[in-house]
Amino acid sequence: MNQNENSIRYFLYARKSSESEDRQVQSVEDQVNRLNKLAQELGLDVVKVFTEAKSAKQPNNRPLFDDMINRIEKGDANGILCWQINRLSRNPVDSGTINWLLQKGVIQSIQTIDKQYLPEDNVLMFSVESGMANQFILDLRKNTIRGLEGKIERGWYPCKAPQGYLNNVVSKTINKDPDRFDLIKKMWDLMLTGSNQVSKILDIANKDWGYLTPKTKRAGGKPMSSSELYRIFNDPFYYGYFSYKGRLYKGRHEPMITIDEFERAQELLGKKRKTKQKTRTFSFTGIIKCGYCGCLITAEEKHKYIKTTKKYAKYVYYRCTRRKREMHCKQPTVKLKDLEVQIVNEIEKYTIPEDFKDWALDVIKKKNGEEIKSRSKAYEMLNKNYKELQRQLDNLTKMRLKELISDEEFIKERKDLQTKITNIREKLSHNQDRGQNWIDLVERAFNFAAYAREKFVTTNDLQVKREILSALGQSYTLTDGKLSIEPIEWLVPISNFNKKAGFETSRLEPAEKLVNKAQTPLWGGASAQRGGYRDLNPS
Repeated sequence: MNQNENSIRYFLYARKSSESEDRQVQSVEDQVNRLNKLAQELGLDVVKVFTEAKSAKQPNNRPLFDDMINRIEKGDANGILCWQINRLSRNPVDSGTINWLLQKGVIQSIQTIDKQYLPEDNVLMFSVESGMANQFILDLRKNTIRGLEGKIERGWYPCKAPQGYLNNVVSKTINKDPDRFDLIKKMWDLMLTGSNQVSKILDIANKDWGYLTPKTKRAGGKPMSSSELYRIFNDPFYYGYFSYKGRLYKGRHEPMITIDEFERAQELLGKKRKTKQKTRTFSFTGIIKCGYCGCLITAEEKHKYIKTTKKYAKYVYYRCTRRKREMHCKQPTVKLKDLEVQIVNEIEKYTIPEDFKDWALDVIKKKNGEEIKSRSKAYEMLNKNYKELQRQLDNLTKMRLKELISDEEFIKERKDLQTKITNIREKLSHNQDRGQNWIDLVERAFNFAAYAREKFVTTNDLQVKREILSALGQSYTLTDGKLSIEPIEWLVPISNFNKKAGFETSRLEPAEKLVNKAQTPLWGGASAQRGGYRDLNPS
């Protein structure tokens, strides 16, 4: 050993947070047991054990850690025994404190499960490893925010669902609570009669209905409180929206009441009713950019009085927001009808007949059976190599603990093995994901190519039209009234194949003129012509 271990008194520190940063870390009890065993093997003098269930993302958040550092500075101990460096810190403040104490020699040794850090060591190694722990938290925060923003964009509340609803952990959506949805709905009905005070509704729910709040690990399973019922009657979630960080978003969950009923409840609660603003939803705003100045394309609805019919007609126009005033953008407006014609023309480039889609999927699924065999053999070989490298890494760690090899040899060999393990892990992941997902991806691609055009033409659902346009491309620009779309990568081969195969689809027509596919196929003689589909990717 590089130090006289008998002269070093160790504090054993074990930590695990309940947050996502530590999902894969061993429990505190397992850490303590394994570290005590390591202390016996190395002959380390452990004078006290500190265990803590706190996050290390923020400084001054762990009282026991702070107490341990203070006692080390007083000389009660001069070494730390922990599972990994990231157990000590995941923030630069605590990392800097530990690093400084180590450099000054106040801490004579930091012993982890597979490495020892000493004052005379190169400080770069400790700084890099503690920095990696800090960076992990920064990356985790960015990924978490990105995931929440994506969930919000899809119309799902990113927090715990209110009473009457349940978070579906599998589909990441929000469903009705089969035990409480109808009861909460009855509470709203009682409120909207105008003859029941909140206290009376609460008494009916708890005493007559035996209502109990959802049970969690630390709370719930009790009658509803008055504050909880007031919170329900003030939550826009129940009319199909949700509030997040001061902004109101439209949700995809099933509403319990209408917005008019919600506003009626606010009046009954003594709140002044706000003038209801008229809002208009447009399908393609926020997707297309101006090809001249780069600003987003917005939409507006205008009304024109028609003398012949003596009625007002509605027109929707898309135009540049002209936020960049220095550009002096003068791009023309485009009527919704003209824009949708252009979108349909773009969809037609990637549209294939339905029976060709069915035939192609049959061929691909048969080919998949052959690929599974070869892929399984490759996966078995990779897995075997992975286990062997893990065994070698375990043996290397044991050799270092027994001082059969030096630090330099250990670090060099461990780095080589970890590089090989990382490469094989990536190959295993790629091999497995490809085997599970590629058929699903192909089916989605073919289904989109077969049905997107017809769905776009026939539907009146603005959200569906928006989703179809979003699935078409990577970027969208509108210049001089002409829509330009950079297609998604997987659509390009379909477009190229359509040009060579000579597939043709009808142009845009009013929805009422479309006929049932079951009565009239998109094209004739499909079964007789399938011989022409032998090469799905002709050169």
